[in-house]
Order: sequence, then structure tokens, then C-alpha cells
Amino acid sequence: MNNSSITKKIIALETEALEAWHNGNPTLYLELYTEDFTYFDSAHDRRIDGWDKIKELYESMRGKVKMDRFEIINPIVQTKGNMAVLTYNLHSYAGESLWEENCTEVYRLEDNNEWKIIHSHWSWTNPSIV
Repeated sequence: MNNSSITKKIIALETEALEAWHNGNPTLYLELYTEDFTYFDSAHDRRIDGWDKIKELYESMRGKVKMDRFEIINPIVQTKGNMAVLTYNLHSYAGESLWEENCTEVYRLEDNNEWKIIHSHWSWTNPSIV
């Protein structure tokens, strides 16, 4: 697989998972995560370690997230061997509200030739500093 096809594949996986997420369905993200998955976001004081822990969090949010639309802005996929890092800005819209986030996803090509996320990091684009 060349870099262009890897980029297209990873952006397609991410887009599909985001479409489901924005309709309250975390299943596609959970299917992308590895057992040794780690997660950071601005809403949590500490890193979340492991698929079971992120599943617990996401199931508590199932059906509660609803956005009208989203935009993946300026995605870049950097690859080396069996690893790929996707970075982008995400704009999510619900009515007149706009959420702006930064995302970093670390993908690993698994033995079954599927790209899976081993680490995810989300942050607000313009955080308020207290």
C-alpha cells in the first residue's frame, strides 16, 4: 500500500467513525481501537488506558451525542512502516453552536492487515485558560 492509499484509507475510517459518533453511536470507534488503546482528552484529568475503560466511557455517552454536521479540516497522515499518525482540526456543529477540536490519532497496521487506533488525543482548539 502506498502513502496515498494509506492516507485515503485512514481518513475514510476516521470519517466513518465520526459520522457514527456524531449520531450518538460509538461502535465504529470502539471497533477501531486496539486492546492496548490509550486516550487523552480535555475532559479527563488522566489518560484512559485500555479498550475496556474507553468502552465503559463511550457506552455511558451512547445516544447522547448529536451533531448536525462536522468538518475535518486540514487532515495530514504521516506514515512509517506499520504506523500512521493522523492529525486534523474538527469543527462540529449543532444548531448555532460550534465545537472546535484538535485531534491526533495514532494508527497501527495489525497482523490482519487492518489499520487500528492505538492512541487518541483530543483537545479544544481555543481552550479557556483559568
